[in-house]
Amino acid sequence: MVADVPGAIGRVAEVAPGVQGWPARSVAYYGLTVIILATALNFLDAQIFSMMAQHIKADFQLTDEQLGFLLGPANIVFYVLVGIPLARLVDLYPRKYVLAGGITLIGGITALGGLAQNFVQLFMSRMLIGAGGSAHAPGSYSMLADYFSPARLPRAIGFLQLGFIGGNVLGIYLGGLLLTLVAAWPVTHWMGLTIHGWQWVLMMVGAPGFVIAGLLLFATEPPRRGLTVQGQAVPMKVVLREIWTRRSIYLPLFIGLAFSATEFLGLGVWRPAFLARTYGWNSARIGNWMSVVILVSYLLGAFVGTVFTEWLAKRYKDAHVRAATIFFALAAPFEIIAPLMPSGELALLCAAGGQMCGLASAVPQNAAIQRITPNEMRGRVTAIYLFMFIFFGSFGGQLIGSVTQRVFGSDADLWKSIVITASILLPLAAFTISRGIRPYGREVERLERVEAQRA
Repeated sequence: MVADVPGAIGRVAEVAPGVQGWPARSVAYYGLTVIILATALNFLDAQIFSMMAQHIKADFQLTDEQLGFLLGPANIVFYVLVGIPLARLVDLYPRKYVLAGGITLIGGITALGGLAQNFVQLFMSRMLIGAGGSAHAPGSYSMLADYFSPARLPRAIGFLQLGFIGGNVLGIYLGGLLLTLVAAWPVTHWMGLTIHGWQWVLMMVGAPGFVIAGLLLFATEPPRRGLTVQGQAVPMKVVLREIWTRRSIYLPLFIGLAFSATEFLGLGVWRPAFLARTYGWNSARIGNWMSVVILVSYLLGAFVGTVFTEWLAKRYKDAHVRAATIFFALAAPFEIIAPLMPSGELALLCAAGGQMCGLASAVPQNAAIQRITPNEMRGRVTAIYLFMFIFFGSFGGQLIGSVTQRVFGSDADLWKSIVITASILLPLAAFTISRGIRPYGREVERLERVEAQRA
C-alpha cells in the first residue's frame, strides 16, 4: 500500500513549474566545489581534535571515558536537539544560506574552544560545533540532487568525498605539524585563562570557516525538482509516515549505517591513540604516516566507490544497496586484523583496506537515499539518515574507550577493544544492509517506469 502523502515515493510529484533541464555544468560544479570545501572544514576540525586527544587528556587530567565523551557524544547532543529541525530549513529556504550559516558557526566556535578551561567548557564547545554541522550534510546532498541528474549523482557524491578526504588528511597532517610546532610553546596565562599549546591550534583552524561561508553565498541555488507545493515543507509526521511506509528500504539502510558508523568513527578517533600506546609513536610520526595512508586509501575509495557503483548500475537496478553491502563485507577482515599486526606500519596498511572500503560505501549509500526520497522531504530524511551516522558513530569512540577501561582495565589494551568491536559490528552492518537489496531494486524499477511515462 502506498502512503497517500504529498510527493510520496509511491506517487511521483509533478515537476515544479519553470524547471527546464538541469543547471549548467559550470554552475553545478562551482556549487559542488564550495560544498567540498565546507565539508573539508567539518572533517578538518574533527580530525585535528582527535589528534589532540592525548594532550587534552594530560592537560585536563581526564579519564579515557571522559575523553571518549569529548571525541564522540559531545558532537551529537545538539544534533539530537536541533539537527532535524534545522533540516526543515533545508527543505524551505535557499540551501546555500543554511550551509553558509552553519560553516560560520563551526569556524567561530572552534576558535572559541581554544579558550576552554576544563572538561565541561570543552564539552560545550564541541556540542555547539555539532549543532553548526547538523544541517551541512542534508543541505549538501539536497543541492547536489538538484544540480545533477540521477545518472550523474553517484559521480557528484564521489567528488564530494574529496571534502571528507581532504579534511581528514589535512587534519592529520596539520594536526601533527601544528602540535609539534606548539609543543615548545610555554603555557600562556592571559586574563585569568590558562592556554596550552594545543588550544592555540584550535584558534588557528577556525578562521577558514568565514572565507568558505563567503564563497557559498556566491553559489547559485538550484531549482528544486519534483515539488508538489512551492515554498512549503510537509509536516514531520508525513515524513515519518513515508519512511515507515518504505521501511523495507529505509530501515536496512538506516540500521546498517548505524552499525558501520559505530565502528568506523570509533576507529577513526582512537587510531592516533592506538598507534601511540601500542607502538610508541609520537604525534609527528602519527601525522606523517596517517596522512599518507588516509589520503591514498580514501582517494582509492572514492574512485572505486564511484566506478564500481556506476558499473553495477548498468547491470542491476538495486546497484546502490548491493554495492554498499559488498563494501561493508570487504571492510570487515581488514579492520579486524589491523590491530594484530606487529608494527604500526603494517597496522596502518591493513587499516587502509578497511578505510578504502568504508569510504567507497558512502557513494552508493547516499545515492540510494537521494534517488528514492521526494524532494520536499529530502532534507529531513537525509538528516534522519545522517543522524544514525552521527549518533551511533559518536558512541563508537565512547564504546571503545569504555571497553578498554572497564573490560581490560589498561590503556595498553586498546588494541583488544578495537578487534572486538570490529569483529561484531562490521559483519552486522553488511548483513543488515543486504536486507534492503531486493526492495530497493523493485522501487527503482517502479520509479523508472513512472518517469518514462511522464517523459
